[in-house]
Amino acid sequence: MNLKTVYTTLIVSILVFIACNDNTKNKTEAETENTMAEQIENPTNKVLLSSEIKWEKLNPARGEQSPQAGTIWGDRNGNAATGFLAKFANGFSSPPHIHNVTYRAVVISGSIHNDDANAEKMWMKPGSFWTQPEGEPHITAAKGEENIALVEISSGPYLVKPIEEAFDNGERPINIDVTNVVWLNSDETNLIDAKSKAELSFLWDDGDSKGLFAKLPKAFNGTIKTDGTVLHAVVIKGGLKYTLPQNQEVKMLDEGSSFSATDKAIHTISNADNDAVLYIRTNGSIQIN
Repeated sequence: MNLKTVYTTLIVSILVFIACNDNTKNKTEAETENTMAEQIENPTNKVLLSSEIKWEKLNPARGEQSPQAGTIWGDRNGNAATGFLAKFANGFSSPPHIHNVTYRAVVISGSIHNDDANAEKMWMKPGSFWTQPEGEPHITAAKGEENIALVEISSGPYLVKPIEEAFDNGERPINIDVTNVVWLNSDETNLIDAKSKAELSFLWDDGDSKGLFAKLPKAFNGTIKTDGTVLHAVVIKGGLKYTLPQNQEVKMLDEGSSFSATDKAIHTISNADNDAVLYIRTNGSIQIN
């Protein structure tokens, strides 16, 4: 090889090296810019642990036989949209009754039956979803050492009334057993990044807000981005590590714990041991990455 060839080869090598460094630098800068662009200036992220929930009688008129209720958001005695946990004793069975508002519910633990008083018991396991239309006579029963459900309403107050005041508003109750929940993956909805291996199940949409399940697989380590002014997410199954963006504090969320936001937000979540299921209520869109 002559000197000219060596010199030419050296020049080409140097140019390739510089180009590669520039590309790496540009890529790094682009990634940094993207990360910075995703930061929220004044995050509104909040966490409520299940251990912080305050319990009280759901129906004080029933005294010690009343289920317990723990508010997560809103005020079931007021006019606002509200979500609360309802806790039922083993063997609990209510008398036939109606409610003045429609509610939606998800079983978190134990077995719960909700239907017409004459219906055969259909015990719903954790992860099952049901709706109870306003004015519709029904009973609620529970069996298990711990029976807890998430209950939510679009407006209050949430009242228990006698069946003599029953009426038909045109709605029909829905019971979806956990085994009948339909899950969509990244091939079926663009709200999921394929790498996350997450899944979604859309439960209801009233035009203003919507409710859905999000299933995060074992070893999930990513984000849920939201842009609504209402976001409430409750852990239905499993456990999560949630990092608050305000101070990078890590919170351990077990079943019944929740996180929320009142503006555009990035929710940083990891899940090590088992898959986890969230119930999400929002008036905006979500993206799981």
